[in-house]
Amino acid sequence: MSVFTHVSEDELTAWLNQYDLGTLLELKGIASGIENTNYFVTTTQGKFVLTLFEKLTKNELPYYLDLMLHLSRHTIPCPTPIRTVNQEVLTELNHKPAAIVTFLPGESLIHPTPEHCQEMGMTLAKMHLAGRNFPQHMPNPRGFQWWQARAPEIAQFLSPVEKDLLHTELDFQSNQHNEHLPQGVIHADMFRDNVLFINNKLSGIIDFYFACNDSFLYDLAIVANDWCMDEKKMINTECIYSLLKGYQMIRPLSPLERDAWPAMLRAAALRFWVSRLYDLYLPRAGELTHAKDPNHFKQILKNHRDNVAELV
Repeated sequence: MSVFTHVSEDELTAWLNQYDLGTLLELKGIASGIENTNYFVTTTQGKFVLTLFEKLTKNELPYYLDLMLHLSRHTIPCPTPIRTVNQEVLTELNHKPAAIVTFLPGESLIHPTPEHCQEMGMTLAKMHLAGRNFPQHMPNPRGFQWWQARAPEIAQFLSPVEKDLLHTELDFQSNQHNEHLPQGVIHADMFRDNVLFINNKLSGIIDFYFACNDSFLYDLAIVANDWCMDEKKMINTECIYSLLKGYQMIRPLSPLERDAWPAMLRAAALRFWVSRLYDLYLPRAGELTHAKDPNHFKQILKNHRDNVAELV
């Protein structure tokens, strides 16, 4: 995502010698996001995405890379990690763990229609089912315990009203029992900018580096909070109906999930409010970082608290 670690064309050319990807033609930094260093890499064999991992360790990364390989084999449209001539998918570049994956064509949506939302729901459910036999396990690194740990760090930057919202919502979420909900591999960051479309057809899902094992409903709520909001940050009825219809065409929700839906929408909003506050007030230095507005998810959270969303 943002460029934290600089890579020169000479450095990349030397690194590419361990791959069978042809000759380097172009190297371009990707100026969005906050977690990793990403570059577009064009060679004589095509276009790829290079990632240098700024936080994730060599021990953690096999989960994400192997997951993408697994999902690709199950016809989920996601990037495929490229192996070196020695059949490795994870190497090192400029003292950082690094991998290169296939580039997926398409563009993300700014204003998804109900039809887009239905297709998103179907694809999300297919991904959840495809991950059922993935053997590795990764606890959610930004789950409830992370929210609790970050709260004292960000509280100093909040108004009294915001502090009250944060602490009362953490108390509310501590009383939920999401461990009883259906669990498995989730994307955990499937915002519109991580999903690509060509001619109104979903062509790819990218950025799996928040993927983990958690409740499927949480993943669905993350999607709903980004794909199905109107200008007032309220649920768009047509879009949410289409998202849930598409999802349940592939994986019907259980009674427990249906009951947990309103609280899960709040949990998904809280997660991104906390993380955006943390990224805004306690950022890491980077060449092209872009902190996102935490007030966006604060308002979504407040609206969910005031308006209980029914699962259609």
